[in-house]
Amino acid sequence: MNFERTAKALSEIERKTLEVLADEKEKGILDISKESELDKDSVRRAVGWLAEKKLIELKENKAENLVLSPKGKEAFEKGLPEQRMMKALHKLGSKAGFGKVMKEACLEKTEFNAALGKNKRKAFVFIIKEKEPMIELTEVGLEFLEKTPEEKIVLDSIENKQVSTETAEEKETEIITELIERGLAEKKESTERLARIKEDGKKAVSLLEKSGGKRAYNIHDPAPTIFIGKKQPYIQFLQQIRRKLTELGFKEMETNLIELEFYNFDVLFQPQNHPARSWTDTYQLKGLKKGNLPDKKIVKLIKEAHEFGGKTGSKGWGYDWSAGIASRLMPAAHGTAASARQLVKGVEVPGKYFAVARCYRPDVIDATHLSEFNQMEGFIVDKSFNFRHLLGMLKQFAVEIAGAEDVKFYPDYYPFTEPSVQLSAKHPQLGWIEFGGAGIFRPEMTEQLGIEGKCLAWGLGIDRLAMFKLGIKDIRHLFSSSLNWLREEPLVNME
Repeated sequence: MNFERTAKALSEIERKTLEVLADEKEKGILDISKESELDKDSVRRAVGWLAEKKLIELKENKAENLVLSPKGKEAFEKGLPEQRMMKALHKLGSKAGFGKVMKEACLEKTEFNAALGKNKRKAFVFIIKEKEPMIELTEVGLEFLEKTPEEKIVLDSIENKQVSTETAEEKETEIITELIERGLAEKKESTERLARIKEDGKKAVSLLEKSGGKRAYNIHDPAPTIFIGKKQPYIQFLQQIRRKLTELGFKEMETNLIELEFYNFDVLFQPQNHPARSWTDTYQLKGLKKGNLPDKKIVKLIKEAHEFGGKTGSKGWGYDWSAGIASRLMPAAHGTAASARQLVKGVEVPGKYFAVARCYRPDVIDATHLSEFNQMEGFIVDKSFNFRHLLGMLKQFAVEIAGAEDVKFYPDYYPFTEPSVQLSAKHPQLGWIEFGGAGIFRPEMTEQLGIEGKCLAWGLGIDRLAMFKLGIKDIRHLFSSSLNWLREEPLVNME
């Protein structure tokens, strides 16, 4: 151990504590506090640090201490009940009824009765039986008002830790017993930490004296890395997107982990015999199979859209639509189910809606695919919008949210949008990655539900957007529990 280096690096409270312990006596926290003029908390910290540096040894002694009860603390602050009774009597003219004295002295009935009994035994008061009982202060009581009772002295000593059951004299012991019986004091076991200096501590003190007591600071060693508390990077990314869209006037839609096929497919004009509804493309529930469909009028509108196009002028899909299939439950396969729910619930025209939805699909997991993932879903409805507005908005998402530089659009097909488009962006390591699909909701969806205007809709793989923003080349890393990544990944800045 380098005693010189250790001694010079000691803090002020450690130095003062060592100086107090230099006489080699065993001392408690309170003793050290008095001699060093340090507060108790500082001494506790100092002895802990010194013990870690093996400059002192600590041991614990169990002791029985006297402490004031809540009633005792009140008596310490306001005076004993018997004192308060006599002061109240003196203020009321040395003679008053029970009720007046009780009120003036602020005593409860039990305290009043105990104080009255004690003052009567000492001949400080006597009771006059008239129409109502009266208490009168005697000459002895009046004289005693100028003195401090022994009980009050002992009460003060207990509060200031200057008396204990071990150190008390015979008279004090009697008073302590009485205070305990009256519920003003109580015995409590406590553990006292005692410190004694060790040989290494003495050497450190000696070196301190020779060096003039100046503390040394090492500015050459590397500082320890501090890991600040922060949000998980991907969670922070999602929250910032939510905030941005909300600030732009978008309303967040409700999302469900378990969804009716009615919203997942049927409202989106996806036929019930479509391959995407098979077990190879969606997950099925093992337990509960079916849920409740919405209002019959809504169900009838969706049925008509599928069978013959309803009131939209479309021919529909030309098959017998089944409410039984539509009522089946499934894990949500895409975020567009949230848009379907919102369309059924009703929308404002013009209006802007979005959702960050958890989705489930039986996909092969690799660097850009997961079987459980997030989608940023949304749509804007307005009578004046067209397809070019949609393309401009998608490019803005890719550039501003993901930080992509190269963006491409490809023609695509979805049962619920026409025309449809795929958005892709170029990743530095992985090449071109599909961000998601978009398009204008078909009339069979919007007109059939009485919605006027075009709905520009999109469903983006928000996980892939995050890959770009966070500079990640494997989508699985977004959900990593690696402490190094969580600590070192810089905070997301969407400004």
